[in-house]
Amino acid sequence: MTKENEYILEIEKLSKSFGKNHVLKNIHLKVRKGSVMGLMGENGAGKSTMMKCLFGIYAKDDGTILVDGRPAEYSGPKDALENGVAMVHQELNQCLDRTVLDNMWLGKYATKFGVIDENHMLNETKNLFARLDMVVNPKQKMRTMSVSQRQMVEIAKAVSYNAKIIVLDEPTSSLTEREVRKLFSIVSNLRDQGVSFVYISHKMDEIFEICDEVSVLRDGEMILTKKTSETNMNELISAMVGRSLDQRFPPVDNNPGDVIFEVKNLSTLYEPHLQDISFTVKKGEIFGIYGLVGAGRSELLETIFGLRSIKSGKIIYEGKELRFKDAKDAIDYNFAFVTEERKQTGMFGKGDLIFNTTIVSLDKCKTAFYLDNRKMRDATVREIVTMHTKCMGPTDSISSLSGGNQQKVIIGKWLERDPELFLLDEPTRGIDVGAKYEIYQLIIDMAKRGKTCIVVSSEMPEILGITNRIAVMSNYHLAGIVNTKETNQEELLRLSAKYL
Repeated sequence: MTKENEYILEIEKLSKSFGKNHVLKNIHLKVRKGSVMGLMGENGAGKSTMMKCLFGIYAKDDGTILVDGRPAEYSGPKDALENGVAMVHQELNQCLDRTVLDNMWLGKYATKFGVIDENHMLNETKNLFARLDMVVNPKQKMRTMSVSQRQMVEIAKAVSYNAKIIVLDEPTSSLTEREVRKLFSIVSNLRDQGVSFVYISHKMDEIFEICDEVSVLRDGEMILTKKTSETNMNELISAMVGRSLDQRFPPVDNNPGDVIFEVKNLSTLYEPHLQDISFTVKKGEIFGIYGLVGAGRSELLETIFGLRSIKSGKIIYEGKELRFKDAKDAIDYNFAFVTEERKQTGMFGKGDLIFNTTIVSLDKCKTAFYLDNRKMRDATVREIVTMHTKCMGPTDSISSLSGGNQQKVIIGKWLERDPELFLLDEPTRGIDVGAKYEIYQLIIDMAKRGKTCIVVSSEMPEILGITNRIAVMSNYHLAGIVNTKETNQEELLRLSAKYL
């Protein structure tokens, strides 16, 4: 087999800098036809920059990129897509008020005698979904679909362009276990048909299950490329963070005190309806909330934080019933909330790190009646150091950071308020293994200082690894509460299906 037809993607000596910041340094990467290449690295290691160079979003400084033996000099993502190179982003960019059909054919509408041929597009789309074994209504509006369904549509769109190589960026971050199995089935089938994948993920188990090879970036350099059958989790972690992590989770050595927070018979006014939820949380406790996607976990946190209307029931803190009218009331009461959708509800994409870090604690950044720029800058630098955020400085635009570093800024924003009750919805979504450990330790340290943490997570090892107790949601009901040390994955899955 010749070199030209063995590899679908060849990256040689790729370099990219932004000013004095050398993001990619002499990168080499080869992806075989009909294979899945895992790509791992800490947040800010250069994974996104490398893919943006491939797609023509960034102009490379040096090096070559070949796709199927030909130079990949694309003018942008649309040009790349039309040349068989597609990417499914972690943060989906779709026209939510249009139908699945519109999104599938956007930019390439089929016409007949100068008129859009909807029947042709509909039939082609139905045939494609059938071939991929997807159950999707082409006429359904995107806004009414779950994140996982929208993600499947994006994969189907890539296939519709006869993509030779598809980049999947953290594809399972919002998927249930059943949906992950479905995704892996689709990837395996397409691989058998000769399609290649670059699979970007921080989830070790997935890398070993679905990938043929794995490459690790660290600080802009390619550290390791191996067949997954010839490496192990410890070697990958060591390559990613430059050190070995003896334990995946820090010891949970907090000592919860008396009950400080209580939810009694809580039901919400508008759909989706939470139904008669009751639980208590102790001072200094890490209280986990688990359940399948769509179980009502995020809705529960939003209700606690004043973002959803209560139909009946009570929320009690320190013996006092709370009725927050909005999020400001909750913030004034020293509650904090890290939301699941960081780009939509967690940050101001056009703002810099100073703005995003101090926006909820401006009262602490005043001198007399005026905002003090020095205090705002000092607060931002403090949180950059605390969270080990990779950036050039506090005046960086938050949109220029990797997803994981954006999440660090969001968490740091709330740390500036030193909250008494911390609500965290998927706090480590899209974050590398080293940074995850740091956030776990931060949560445990807060609990040891008497702060109360309520953590939602879809990752079962995570919810079992950092909590004291776990409430399991099922179809907007509370299915049960278990002590973390006395439960297991089987019991959590059984409870999560209780009301389905």
